[in-house]
Amino acid sequence: MTSWQIAGAFSALAVLLYFYPREFLHKLRAEQGYQHFVFASVVVLSLLWSVQAGIQPGLNLHFLLLTTLVLCHGWRIAIWICLLPMLLLIAFGKLPWADAGLYALSSIILPGLFSYTLFLASYRYLTRHLFVYIFVAGFLTAALTIVLQISLTSLWFGLEGRYSWHIITNDYWLLALLIWFPEALLNGSAITLMAIYRPHWLRTFYDREYLSPER
Repeated sequence: MTSWQIAGAFSALAVLLYFYPREFLHKLRAEQGYQHFVFASVVVLSLLWSVQAGIQPGLNLHFLLLTTLVLCHGWRIAIWICLLPMLLLIAFGKLPWADAGLYALSSIILPGLFSYTLFLASYRYLTRHLFVYIFVAGFLTAALTIVLQISLTSLWFGLEGRYSWHIITNDYWLLALLIWFPEALLNGSAITLMAIYRPHWLRTFYDREYLSPER
């Protein structure tokens, strides 16, 4: 393992342990419905993440659905749920095990935190309306999150020296222009359906505030 990979592994582990959600395991054991919800989240993420496209090895694109996961479970639980799909990527040879730490930082932890921060900002500073929740916290945040994820991965591969900046920019980063809208549409659609038909699945959605007759 390189010094970058070692630093990434220790950094990711430190963040995961420091922000470990103590209520997660208790809730998972106590509520059968929540077990099914978490399992379904893992299955959906595993399927989406396994469908990858890329020109250079390691510089792969796939749907994240991270914004939806964060809005459903909260940031701390979401990053732990994402570990299982990541382990499956390693098991099936789509992700080198030595890159697990840096991958967790660039594709899970930091984008997840960014997504949750944008939700908190919209909740605090914008009108609490269903349209704001769907479009800003869902659609727009998902678009910005995947651009951030691609940018972090580009920075990682560039600073580590795996590829030249020219290759990273032309063969990877510019593809963010193609995937941001499908990612935003996927998350926006999922959040719209859940907000209307399954609002209790969204941990960050509050009926009395977003669906108040006064809005």
